Amino acid sequence: MTETSPLDTAHAAMEADPQDDAARLRFYDRLADAELFLLLEGEAEGDRITPRVFPVEEHRYVLAFDREERLTRFAEGPAAYAGLSGRSVVQLLAAQGLGLGLNLEVAPSAMLLPPEGVTWLAETLGVSPEELAAKPAEITPPRGLPEAVLTALDAKLATASGLARRAYLAGVAYEDGRRGHLLGFLGTVPGAEPALAAAVREALVFSGIEAGALDVGFLRDSDPLAGALARHGLRFDLSEPEAFSGPSAPGMDPDRPPKLK
Repeated sequence: MTETSPLDTAHAAMEADPQDDAARLRFYDRLADAELFLLLEGEAEGDRITPRVFPVEEHRYVLAFDREERLTRFAEGPAAYAGLSGRSVVQLLAAQGLGLGLNLEVAPSAMLLPPEGVTWLAETLGVSPEELAAKPAEITPPRGLPEAVLTALDAKLATASGLARRAYLAGVAYEDGRRGHLLGFLGTVPGAEPALAAAVREALVFSGIEAGALDVGFLRDSDPLAGALARHGLRFDLSEPEAFSGPSAPGMDPDRPPKLK
């Protein structure tokens, strides 16, 4: 029997109290960040994959598992699969009007997410943050942010390994009089800004906080604002990416996402 996975834990919390919206959102956040193994009809052909589709009542479902051994157990032996992030899976399935069967028959997190649920999650993940041009006038220690936001940020930034060196969360007052909170990233890898901004937005959405409650900035170490953030802000260190020397499964390269046949 495989060990309990983060998805199992989040699913159990959601099922324990169906009225707890925060637990439900945390589960979908974990699902989006999870590495999933998508069951295929056969081996991938270049960048094209053909998922195995199962009709259930009036819908069609594609099956995915959060452990390779769970997929093997369901298939009763080795089977072709594509390794994808949960967000990539729901975006692919939403475009085809397909539902998602997660960990069916092999884990306590087994569930069917119908096509409308897949579409909702894909749309939630697909919204781009707004770009602002306001100039900070004062940096202060962060105050008044819900604990759920801090927990969600900590978990989300843990998935952003290698995209930046660190981040500081602080209160901010802008020259136009607006006040709020700012998460400033230092040592950002060029081109990683959209992914980091999207990760912060997801942390807010899935913690139940309206988007726009937290601004994001990308700074050089020499920027005077970076020094103010370091003095007053709450520090988050982003972990280094894990080295991986073996071959990747189809779909695991984010720069070459697969296409459904």
